[in-house]
Amino acid sequence: MNLGSTGKIRDMKDFHKAERWIYRNARPLEAALWKVHFHGALKEGALSCLKAFQNEDGGFGHGLEPDFWTPQSSPMATWAAGEILEDLEVEKDHPMIRHLVKYLVNTGQVSPGIWPSSLPENNEYPHAPHWTYREGVQDNWMFNPSIQLSAYLIHWGMEENERELGWESLLHGMNYLKEKTELDFHEVHNFQKMIKLLRSYKEEFTKKMPISYEESERKIDHLRKKCIDQNWQGWEDGYKALPLDFITDPIDTLYFRFEELIDKNIEHYRQTTDHDGVWDISWSWDRYDQEFSIARQQWKGILALKRYRIMEKFI
Repeated sequence: MNLGSTGKIRDMKDFHKAERWIYRNARPLEAALWKVHFHGALKEGALSCLKAFQNEDGGFGHGLEPDFWTPQSSPMATWAAGEILEDLEVEKDHPMIRHLVKYLVNTGQVSPGIWPSSLPENNEYPHAPHWTYREGVQDNWMFNPSIQLSAYLIHWGMEENERELGWESLLHGMNYLKEKTELDFHEVHNFQKMIKLLRSYKEEFTKKMPISYEESERKIDHLRKKCIDQNWQGWEDGYKALPLDFITDPIDTLYFRFEELIDKNIEHYRQTTDHDGVWDISWSWDRYDQEFSIARQQWKGILALKRYRIMEKFI
């Protein structure tokens, strides 16, 4: 993991403005992660901040995903924590991961291979419109984020029943993927992260799944290509899937296919920062104005951390 290396990113005036903004306004979690990734700080500080969002049952809640403030554990908030733990390369025997795995094993699925993406409890707390729970809402989410949660059980499972649940759940997701010609870009992101995480399990994956690891990789690459919005002139209008949402490193298999658009994406990021060197979000809530203003600030910190880290690898 490349921690503490900043390269030419430090030559950007906006980077330094963003860093000051992060330390003044972001959540302690994003401020701690910033220190880890850009200044080589120990990850224990970030883990202590993340721990504040974990419940007794091992799942995560309390607005870790800022667009829904449900304090109870949810698979979606637990996925958000999993992405951070994976990124920090936390060992599987760490107590936070052991409790996370226990939560997934003990949480019922709404259909084979699918943990509930949205919970009825969402409606009781401030939330964005797309997190409102209603009957049949899972059809909008499908294997987002369950395909990644399956991979976490395989990768972090230390007991046979944990890994087995992961493989069983993954099988349902791969049967679903096999029949699809297009997916929502969030779901494609989940499949992309899953296939990357399971790279060291290629042989077992190929034995257990309906299509081989290599075929799955090609299928996911094809879906990634279809998701990326190539109309760069319209990137400022709304919520779009941009190249750097999927291609986050020059070693990515799609890098050379989208190299010109990646350059435009970097320039787009550089041209759209505000006076503090950070980015605003492109969506809003339809109610809870006061809470939305807080969530908006939290998202600015998340976006700044994500985008400067990505740009660091290309500049």
